Amino acid sequence: MPNRTYKLLEVVGVSEESVQQAVRNAVTRAGSTLSGLGWFEVTQIRGTIKDADVTEFQVTVKMGFRLMDSSEVKKAKRSRRSAGDTGNPDAWVDDHF
Repeated sequence: MPNRTYKLLEVVGVSEESVQQAVRNAVTRAGSTLSGLGWFEVTQIRGTIKDADVTEFQVTVKMGFRLMDSSEVKKAKRSRRSAGDTGNPDAWVDDHF
């Protein structure tokens, strides 16, 4: 297995539906601009309350994305183009992630 190096990114995902959807929103948004996302960790969960009802879920999510060499970047760009580059990280899967 090749050596890998990751950079940490921390974002806050928000959803009116659930904690799980807030995580998915955070990962999807980060994945629309970054290649090489490999893992995530939820570090905080919080929300807002209005009239004794939960109205919003917020999660702080740490994500690791792989620092790639130039050949891996070119390969990822080709994969995104061939998938139509929809901005949806689920639209393509690259086996080296």
